[in-house]
Amino acid sequence: LVSSHGVAGNWLWWNMLMSGMLTVFFFARLWRRANVMTDVEFAEIRYGGKPAAALRVFRSLYLAIPINLIILGWVTRAMIKILTISLGLRDVHLVGATISGQVIAVAICFIITMAYSVAAGMWAVLWTDLVQFVIKMTAVIVLAIFAVKAVGGMDVLKAKLATHFGSETAALSVLPLSWGPAGITAYAWMPLLSLAVFLGVQWWAAWYPGAEPGGGGYVAQRIFSARSERDGVLATLSFQVAHYALRPWPWIVTGLATVILYPMGIGPNHDHEAAYVQAFVDLLPTPWRGFMMAGFAAAYMSTVATQLNWGASYLVNDVYRRFLNKSATEKHYVSVSRLSTVLLFLLSTIVTWQLSSVEGAWKFLLALGAGTGLVLILRWYWWRINAWSEISAMLASFIVSAIAMNTIATRYPAGDLRADAAVMLVTVAVSTVVWLSVTFLTQPESDAVLNSFYNRVRPGGPGWAHVSAR
Repeated sequence: LVSSHGVAGNWLWWNMLMSGMLTVFFFARLWRRANVMTDVEFAEIRYGGKPAAALRVFRSLYLAIPINLIILGWVTRAMIKILTISLGLRDVHLVGATISGQVIAVAICFIITMAYSVAAGMWAVLWTDLVQFVIKMTAVIVLAIFAVKAVGGMDVLKAKLATHFGSETAALSVLPLSWGPAGITAYAWMPLLSLAVFLGVQWWAAWYPGAEPGGGGYVAQRIFSARSERDGVLATLSFQVAHYALRPWPWIVTGLATVILYPMGIGPNHDHEAAYVQAFVDLLPTPWRGFMMAGFAAAYMSTVATQLNWGASYLVNDVYRRFLNKSATEKHYVSVSRLSTVLLFLLSTIVTWQLSSVEGAWKFLLALGAGTGLVLILRWYWWRINAWSEISAMLASFIVSAIAMNTIATRYPAGDLRADAAVMLVTVAVSTVVWLSVTFLTQPESDAVLNSFYNRVRPGGPGWAHVSAR
């Protein structure tokens, strides 16, 4: 993003901050009051009967397997690139067979992650996340310092970026807008339609891990682990600050430096994602290079451990324990959880080979989740939402986005952000019509279910006046 669009390119994901802050101020307390183990367990306290059970199973399998595997796949794809370049991994000939360097990289990823992910529960993941965050931040800050020094200092970097991007403002402006006699205009790479969609629609309409409209996912897991509502809110707020305000800037500075140091990218494919890895290999002295590798390993293990714990919790708590084996011992469930963790990682390695780039993977994930955000928000504030609302929203979003990506998006040149905006708008519009229609064509939840949820969570607002009046 930075190499192509400068600092402002980060708005393709910075817009999700608004969804995160909604969770801080509106949903963190509600999640804590729900007192569930996973966010999909929420389905059976908000809804009732077989539709609620069906939603819980469907959403658990949907998030734990295809969605989680895509996330694990792109994280592992990035780590393979890091290991292949930094360690210079080459093909190995063994017993008449050739083992590629990338296979070796996957094996390394598997070993270092499984070493503690299988044994670690949520609290272990939380504590290791904290330590690993400190290691990661230290490493990327050091690399940013060396990268700027290699270019010739910050003033030289700004001057060369101005030449590369056409102006210093185009490279360094936080907003993808310019002001002039003609008024406010968007940069050429960011059409106004795309900007309007990213800032005005995507953050509330599209489900994305870590920035779910209405909260959820592993952010909700951390809220559940908090001692009180206040701690849950503070934990969610600290995540938003660290994720959006602190973490990106050292990466951005180094990314800008690599535009000058490696203007053609790396290798015959002109890979700009690989330029970041090449920078630490070329620029850091030996002690810091080892520390940087530790930082990358920490980042990888932290992310993968979180995803594996998240996926395994769905499979065990919301499918196996809820519907297949309700009376086993805790030791048995722990064993099943560990097995699920290993199987999820092994399956993710298959997905890894199907991904061509990290950026392409998360854009694909955004498209799949478009259209589900509004129903995930309104289920907290409108009594009329039922289980079929969520099920229809997920199915419609998946089907419509798949069709749109293969029809509408193909009309635009590769990399044109108007394609992403068009897919988002069409998916949101069609999905919203579908789930609203389904909502009014199906029966509302029973009074007993609505009363129980209202008394437990105390959501408030005019959308629950029908229930609170009773």
